[in-house]
Amino acid sequence: MIAPQKAIPTGAAALAKGLALLDLVADAESPLRFAELMRQSELPKPTFARILRTLIAFGLVRHDEAKGTYTLGPRFLELSHRVWDMFDLNSVALPELERLSKDLGETVALCRLDQDQGSAVYLAARSGAGLGVLIETGHRVPLHCTAAGKALLAFQEPTLGRGLVERLTLERFTETTLTSPGALTSDLALTRARGYAISMQEHLPGVNAVAVAIGAPDGTPLGALAVLAPASRLDETNIHPVGRDLIAAARRITGSAGAVAISSRPQPRNRQSRKMADLDCILPWGAQLGEAPVWHPLEQRLYWVDILRPAVYRFDPTTGVNDICVLDKLVSAVLPRSDGGVMIATLDGIETLDFDSARTVPLCHPERDRPENRLNDAKVGRGGAIWVGSMRMDAARPTGALYRVDPDGSFARKESGVTVSNGLGWSPDSGTFYFVDTVPGLIYAYDSAPGTGSLDNRRVFARIPPEDGRPDGLAIDSEGGVWCALWDGWGLRRYRPDGTLDFMIELPVPRPTSLCFGGAANDTLFITSARTRLPASTLSEAPLSGGLFSCKPGISGLTSNLFTPSG
Repeated sequence: MIAPQKAIPTGAAALAKGLALLDLVADAESPLRFAELMRQSELPKPTFARILRTLIAFGLVRHDEAKGTYTLGPRFLELSHRVWDMFDLNSVALPELERLSKDLGETVALCRLDQDQGSAVYLAARSGAGLGVLIETGHRVPLHCTAAGKALLAFQEPTLGRGLVERLTLERFTETTLTSPGALTSDLALTRARGYAISMQEHLPGVNAVAVAIGAPDGTPLGALAVLAPASRLDETNIHPVGRDLIAAARRITGSAGAVAISSRPQPRNRQSRKMADLDCILPWGAQLGEAPVWHPLEQRLYWVDILRPAVYRFDPTTGVNDICVLDKLVSAVLPRSDGGVMIATLDGIETLDFDSARTVPLCHPERDRPENRLNDAKVGRGGAIWVGSMRMDAARPTGALYRVDPDGSFARKESGVTVSNGLGWSPDSGTFYFVDTVPGLIYAYDSAPGTGSLDNRRVFARIPPEDGRPDGLAIDSEGGVWCALWDGWGLRRYRPDGTLDFMIELPVPRPTSLCFGGAANDTLFITSARTRLPASTLSEAPLSGGLFSCKPGISGLTSNLFTPSG
């Protein structure tokens, strides 16, 4: 039964069933149809239909007649906001507006969502010392092309957020305004992933903005905090650090700020770990979230991605040339092909990429029915199949999974209940498979049979305590050693095949993300890193954050497996 297992007052059984039915609608990973919702409710059809009609009549559930599905209704959003009616957002936020406008020297504004008008309305604003953007209290702005509007959209309860997007009129204001629903959806996904929204002259020519949602403890956006400035002063070089400052300010206002960060501040630098004398920053690129390096043995090039400024890179260690392929959607991994070229993991699933044209061709999407999730790290296994993990966009719940994708596009789920799927790798004989769940700090090991896709006997291979950082990407060397990048840990670890720690390598950046072996002799270790959400004090200490590094560890790696296309 869906009725909660607790004492229900006499005469309240119908109410309890209605509330439990609301829970089913709210907790569904994707909108449910009548038959599936009734099956999960375990209620007789007349009772179920009567309760469902009542919830729809009161606006607590919304019926999409075209799709035949049920989601939370607009009244639910109104009620969640009314919980905070006694909370004076303006009074609590004003000190932050004053502080930020003084520190940044730019206009800082407080906004809230007007759902009926499909707009954001300015509640208050403070200007910096110099000439800046003028904001009028009470002025309404569109949601789809302003940083504040996109922050308010991105962090709504997913079904409500999608409903709001579907009802928007995507009017064009400038040449950079997003007028395609698909492009807006991709941009909102990036917003959820990085924790803040950006508008680059999308509403007003010459004005850039960055904003975060101010969340109640339950995650409901109460409003948005935005910084607006001339594009010449708030550009690509400094808009992301301002986003990080806004996240901290929003947390000070209510104790919550839209997205769940794996870590908000790196650990103190450990200068007692082993140092590599030949560690080089071969590309001080400044990626927001550099990830997924992989050596393409046929091309003798290193591929890698920036997840938060979506692009695939192709680096030639011999010449130092770093070619770029800019994408219009989140990309998280690159996978070399046996016929040359690459596959990629994106917001739309596993796709073929033509690097020169940025054209993509879909192969499959293992989580098309989970719009709150995105694909993350991926590797090619022995035999040519792709293994890819997933995670919830804001890392708030363990809804991630692990999939095996065959060359014909068919796929199978191999693991579930994962918070942030990350590093994958196989032992030299492919008899052991390694897999990371970043948030609990675990590296798992499984027994595997090469080429069959079977996984058995899951056990904890290594456990990394939060004070040491979080495990991220993996690489396996020819001796069976397991290498792991430590997010917020300032370094790498190498574990022996029995799970004991062998040694650590210190890095000059706090957030190494992943690593791989490559080079002509497969004896160079390439390491990606991130600068996203790092405070200014840390960036000052670690200015190479987001760069690409390499070293010669004295151990060779395994040759990259290649995806073999069907046919």
